[in-house]
Amino acid sequence: MAKLNIFMLLLLSSHYLLTTTAKSSTGSSPEAAAFIKAECRATRYPALCVQCLSNYTTTIQLSQRQLAQAALSVSLARAQAAASFVSKLARIKAGMKPTEYGAVRDCIENMGDTTDQLSRSMKELGAMGRVAGQDFDWHVSNVQTWVSAALTNENTCLDGFASVEMDGSLKVAIRRRVISCAQVTSNALALVNRFAARHKAGDLLDSDKIF
Repeated sequence: MAKLNIFMLLLLSSHYLLTTTAKSSTGSSPEAAAFIKAECRATRYPALCVQCLSNYTTTIQLSQRQLAQAALSVSLARAQAAASFVSKLARIKAGMKPTEYGAVRDCIENMGDTTDQLSRSMKELGAMGRVAGQDFDWHVSNVQTWVSAALTNENTCLDGFASVEMDGSLKVAIRRRVISCAQVTSNALALVNRFAARHKAGDLLDSDKIF
């Protein structure tokens, strides 16, 4: 029965990627769409970047900061969905090998840390435009540190399922979700870094600049 429950959970959650692209914006702006496509070329997964952010054109417009913020939002949504999925699997302990259960428990902790770090990053980046007289480097360094840590935690979760003895549907299902998280987190970090570099170079819209 436990194995059947695991199978049903894997089956019912097979379409999770379609529902974890976060909240989409209405409308479309060709200029903003071109901006997103151009900026996504700087990421490791440009096609995925465009796919995930294409629903945010009305929010992003031509804003480097809003682009990074939207990328963090996508990453957080996928991390939360993956964390929820892994947590549900942990409650079906009877259907797992001890090594699998241990890896699942470790992954729950990793993904919990990931969601916390991405949430803090979003709040920090979102507040930066409203904070006057603060040092830009300090604030953006916080964001970069937290997003980097989130990516490390995602990869640590994946490492727990790397051994051959872990092969099976459980490993495949978890790795698929966490790899998706790691890819969008990598893209988000690249866009945060790009925003930081552009700000330092003075090459931003006035609405993105922090004084």
